[in-house]
Order: sequence, then C-alpha cells, then structure tokens
Amino acid sequence: MTKVYCIGEGLYTPLGSTVDTVLEAVREGKSARLFDRSGYSGASFFEHIALEASRNALKGIEITPGTGFVLSTTKGNVEHIGKEDISLAASAARIAGALGIKTKPIVVSNACISGIAALLQGVRMIRSGEYDKVIVTGAEVHSDFIHSGFDCLKALSPEPCRPFDKDREGLNLGEAAAAIVLSSCHSEPSSCHSEPSSCHSERSEESFEISDGVIRNDANHISGPSRTGEGSYKCLRYVMENVRKEDIAFISVHGTATPYNDEMESVALYRAGLSDVPINALKGNFGHTLGAAGILEAIVSMAALEKGIVLPTKGFHEMGVTYPVNVSALERPASGKLIIKLLSGFGGVNGAMVFRKGGAQ
Repeated sequence: MTKVYCIGEGLYTPLGSTVDTVLEAVREGKSARLFDRSGYSGASFFEHIALEASRNALKGIEITPGTGFVLSTTKGNVEHIGKEDISLAASAARIAGALGIKTKPIVVSNACISGIAALLQGVRMIRSGEYDKVIVTGAEVHSDFIHSGFDCLKALSPEPCRPFDKDREGLNLGEAAAAIVLSSCHSEPSSCHSEPSSCHSERSEESFEISDGVIRNDANHISGPSRTGEGSYKCLRYVMENVRKEDIAFISVHGTATPYNDEMESVALYRAGLSDVPINALKGNFGHTLGAAGILEAIVSMAALEKGIVLPTKGFHEMGVTYPVNVSALERPASGKLIIKLLSGFGGVNGAMVFRKGGAQ
C-alpha cells in the first residue's frame, strides 16, 4: 500500500501563524481562542484564515496539475447567512482558486471529527494515483450562530476549560485554521523519482507518515457521546492492530472538558488497555476549533514529538473521570515514535489517526 507523508504544515491561529511560534506558546501555557479582527476588512474572514494556513503549508511546495484540495469545516461562512452564497462548496472553490489549484475541491463536514475525516480523504486521494499531492485545510471562525447552539446544549464553560479535571464545567469555543500537505513522497513530489519508494530528501528522516486512520460511528445520540466509549474504543482497537503500545509517545485526545466527553474517552482508553499511555488535550490553549481541531492538534502534536516532549494539558489539576488516565499535567519527555490523534463528535462519530515520525516501523 502506498505510504502517505505530511510534507508541509501551516497554521494561522490567535497564538501565532508559524508552527514554532504556536508550539512555544503552548509550552509556555498561553491561551488565545479568538482572532483580533480590528484590522481586517475583507469579505470572508473564514476564507482568509483558510488561505493563510494553506499558503503557510505550501511554502517551498509547487502547485501542479495533480494537486488536490480538501476543506474541513463544520460551519464555514455561516456568519454571512442571508447575505451571500455561504455554501461550503463555494468557499472551497474560492480558496482552491486563490491557491491556483485546478482540480475540483472536496469538502468534508462531519461534526468535530471533520479534520481526521478530511485527512483520511486526502490519504485516499493520494493512494488512488490521481493526485501527486493533496492540501488538507481545516478552518473555523466564531459566530453568534455557533455560540447559541452550544449554549442551548449547556455545553459552554464560563471559565477557561479544564479537560479531565474534576471541576470542569464545559468547553470554550475557538477559531483557527490549519493545513497539511500530503504526498506519497517524503518531500516535494517534483523532486522525486518516478517511483515513490525512491523518493529522498533532507527531510526523509523527519517527515511524519499517516500510517493508519479510521472512523467509527456508535450512533449513540445526536449530541451525547456513548457512555461506554463504544465508537472511540473501536477506533483505538482498530489502529492498535498495527501499533505496539511501547511505540506510542502520547495520545492527543479530544478533551473538550465537557463532563460526558472526557468521561467517555477515559472509558475508551481503559477498554483499549491504554490507561497508562501519556495523553494530553489542547482545548485549553485554543478552545474547541471544531472542523479545524483535528488538523491543528495533529500539527502541534507532531511538532512536540519532534522536540521529544509531551505537551501539558492546560487547566488540568485533579483527576475528574471514573477511569484514571495518564494526563500530562506538565511538560515531560516523550518516548516512542508515533502519536495517536483521537476525536469525537455529534451524531456518534469518532475517529483515530496514527502519525509515525519519519515513517518509523
């Protein structure tokens, strides 16, 4: 099976617009959930941040006739409802056009697992042989529409969120954009030989491989997660078939800080025999960025593993879930060569993805 590598990563967040800047902000315990739009005068802030993240990911990478584009978002331009064409397809077409991409863009909107679902779509596009690279971009901006929906569910916390903590009250909403460029080569495909297995570059030992990924739906409830963590457990069980437990540096969990989500994840990790594996959650730094979360948190996690660290979980102080899990409260050294990214969402959807450092086996 064709291997798929992450050859470019780009961010555009309230904490910064480079991977290094954002990583250092997280290490310092900083939090910023919303952009300062005071100097922005364009038509669509959503499309603006998606473009910026995509361009950051594409630095040094050529757009070719075989470049694909996948947009991950849950709400897109919903803040402009009633004013213009706010369809996600229209947004994706405008973003792809601005990047110079000629192939038809694809939209993935599958609740809060959209990021993983979009990356899986990108992997399949590469493996189909019809694309030499695929840009997968996740973006979300805040709006009264989104806030009112979560507020009606009593899911919002009046204070900074506290994933897995006994005093957690709910989630914080955030906005951000993140992009990953996928390829069957370790580096820029135009510099590779005809066979992907022959690809080589200075980045060959550094590129992360997406070695596995899966989506499972437990159909528990329109907005509530399964109390037994069924879908999340099935995702973990699937990816663990090709993973040695000792190779896991850490698991980047969904960690929304809602009472039911964190409890569900603790059950799923326990059932999968992963209670002692280090985990962390990044919602305390960025808020819940919905369709951008999976891509954003994967990029930051890969950057952390490159530094040999497990990032802290901002807001966590005392265990507040039934099955104790190995929450990283403070930064600590990481061992292992891979990361598992875990996500869950409304409608009973769950996803897991494995990122291997340097394609290590």
